[in-house]
Amino acid sequence: METITITQPDDWHLHLRDGDALTTVLPHTVHQFARAIVMPNLKPPVRTVAEASAYRDRIMAAIPAGKQFEPLMTLYLTDNTTPEIIIAAQQSQFVKAVKYYPAGATTNSDFGVTDLRNCDRVFTTMEEVGLPLLLHGEVTNPEVDIFDREKIFIEQHLIPLKERFPTLRIVLEHITTEDAVKFVLATDNNVAATI
Repeated sequence: METITITQPDDWHLHLRDGDALTTVLPHTVHQFARAIVMPNLKPPVRTVAEASAYRDRIMAAIPAGKQFEPLMTLYLTDNTTPEIIIAAQQSQFVKAVKYYPAGATTNSDFGVTDLRNCDRVFTTMEEVGLPLLLHGEVTNPEVDIFDREKIFIEQHLIPLKERFPTLRIVLEHITTEDAVKFVLATDNNVAATI
């Protein structure tokens, strides 16, 4: 029998927040994890490489003495994100992905994207440079039952996005439905999910 030993796992979806929350959560995180994908939905959100760098500095300063931890930073996608921001992110070496939040869908998502097509130039650049897109996959239409929001997002937004950008690396985050699992399993290796 083959065995795999994980000496210290990674956390692929971490909310550290900022201020007191950051200094409270981080010691528990570094005790368990070597690295983490850090979510950018702060107030204000982390939208640029400079903002990601400053946030990363605050995280590094809060790591308890004697502990090793690598924060893998993300940028918050907005209708105003530019291809130049994506190129700078890819060149930074510490920004590892871009996070999509539908406007108004979750905590601190007020600056989120109002229509995915607003970001097509950005997605073209992300595809070119290989920077992954992390998706909070739900629609915000109040007419849609909360338990159907992920399914409808896949049908109305994710499938068309994948058709327009077939080599864009996509992670559908914190999936909750069989529909999402089936979508990921039916697509190519450029699509993954977290639970």
